[in-house]
Amino acid sequence: MREAVCALIRFHQHPFWLIEREDAAYQAFRISQSARCDHLSLLAMADGRGRVCQDQEDLLLRVACFREFCAEQDCLQAPRAFPSDHSRFLYFQSQGERDPDYHAYEEPGGPEFVLLAGLPGVGKDTWIRRNLTELPVVSLDEIRTELKIAPTDNQEPVLDVARGRAREHLRRGDSMVWNATNLSRELRGKRLRFPMDYGARVRLIYVEVPAAVQRLQNRSRSAAVPQNALERIFRQWQVPDATEAHILEWHVKDT
Repeated sequence: MREAVCALIRFHQHPFWLIEREDAAYQAFRISQSARCDHLSLLAMADGRGRVCQDQEDLLLRVACFREFCAEQDCLQAPRAFPSDHSRFLYFQSQGERDPDYHAYEEPGGPEFVLLAGLPGVGKDTWIRRNLTELPVVSLDEIRTELKIAPTDNQEPVLDVARGRAREHLRRGDSMVWNATNLSRELRGKRLRFPMDYGARVRLIYVEVPAAVQRLQNRSRSAAVPQNALERIFRQWQVPDATEAHILEWHVKDT
């Protein structure tokens, strides 16, 4: 519910100008993966009717056109469907340059690249131990400990080691886990570039617990993330959506 509301806020201006864009279909498909476009059109219609302005009629017409366009593109009341998870993944990776109806070929038997995402202290390590014990794990926290590098220091040496170990697993065709915060869309996109070179299927696991639990568990860690570093991390925090991976899983605890 929270993410549905956040998506409406994030995209609330799009119905006013989307149909004028050359990439209108891509934008509508992207929006539909996070927000219901019919709900978004209702929000925009209320926004337009609540304004005192000379172009109100034009605004409402734009919203009506947005709604009609999304209906024509099969993404008004549900996420735009794709022939397969792989087709969807490649379409959004290409920023809409691919045919959304093309059933992309996926090499069978390829490795799976499991990317963990979540704030420090939410229990990513515990989730891995309970659910992915059979897979090798590349953990940035463990590499930082090995190299004696603090979370507030330059992280490039840590990332160099992590990428090297991950490439070794993928080169052998082995599935693996990349365990780090991976909190921003931009950062997750960077992490997924090299696994694609090995034909890996991307599984994105997002873990979240209540704020009080997160703070307690972070303080209890052997390498607790300092408050100043946490504040920077909070500013990067973007909950992932279905445009980012073949498979997206949210594991959220309310208490």
